[in-house]
Amino acid sequence: MDVKSLKLGGKYKIGKKLGCGAFGEVYLATESHTGEEVALKIESNKTKHPQLIYEAKLLRMMKGKGIPDMRGVIIEGDSNIMIMQLLGPSLEELFNYCKRQFKLKTVLMLAIQMLERIELVQNNHFIHRDMKPDNFLIGHKKPSYIYLVDFGLAKRFRNPKTGEHIPWKEGKNLTGTARYASLSTHLGYEQSRRDDLEGLGYVLMYFLKGKLPWQGLPGRNKKEKYERIKEKKKSTSIESLCEGFPSEFAKYFTYCRGLQFEDKPCISDLRKLFKHLMKKKEYEYDYKFDWIIKKQKVCKNTIHPMGMSGDDYKRKLMEKLEGDNYDRKRKMKAVENEEEKQD
Repeated sequence: MDVKSLKLGGKYKIGKKLGCGAFGEVYLATESHTGEEVALKIESNKTKHPQLIYEAKLLRMMKGKGIPDMRGVIIEGDSNIMIMQLLGPSLEELFNYCKRQFKLKTVLMLAIQMLERIELVQNNHFIHRDMKPDNFLIGHKKPSYIYLVDFGLAKRFRNPKTGEHIPWKEGKNLTGTARYASLSTHLGYEQSRRDDLEGLGYVLMYFLKGKLPWQGLPGRNKKEKYERIKEKKKSTSIESLCEGFPSEFAKYFTYCRGLQFEDKPCISDLRKLFKHLMKKKEYEYDYKFDWIIKKQKVCKNTIHPMGMSGDDYKRKLMEKLEGDNYDRKRKMKAVENEEEKQD
């Protein structure tokens, strides 16, 4: 796929690659007239199962807090291109940045926001079907704001015309990511609302433990590996999985696994479960996630030209602008540009 040759109606200038996956690739782009930065998600329309057009239609319906803004779709040659709001790194990338361990406070603050995103999706009668750290991103300019992305595998759980729930089925292939898939998904059952919640539970334990018990199991092929993951997941009790962590996590899994196929989960109660734990631990929901604290420490310890710390250097630059008739926004922009030159 020769991305640089795409014309995009002359509206966008393509920049660096931001990421790639089974669906295709994501690039940074700049809007030609406004200079606004956006993300371009690009896939070949010759793939066996193109997902981008479907995802774009779904995002048009799914507008709300923590769902990325979809700006439009372009079909050019063999490529489907979706223009989206530019976001920051994924929770997987931030987990690695924090040396693969999040503190309990960060995990609880994440859990509350992530449950809000799942609730919004389910209120629109969809299930996501691919809970994993890679599919939760922070805001480009709001590093404490969590977005749920990648709706290529999402599915309606309710018929929009009749209001009926999708029927129970067995013998289904695994859809999603095996590491975080619910036990019911491994057993070949049709997914419903309960499965996204159980999958989120595994994501939270992954953040707390650094590794899940079924990670790294060998297998000669994907089918054998999935089978081993399923068996290990079946044999790992909730108590064993959550051992050493507050009982609220075991209560969360017990609730999720106790839901029946068509049950509507009470997500507000699950949020309260984690909010009460925060209160018990005397944590304040101050949006100071581990990656933000680490970045602040790095900035504070960074020595800039003239031997000044990051904070002192920024203050000195601001003093240089004193007396000018810049507004606050232009002042901060000047500081950022100056700092970029030093990087």
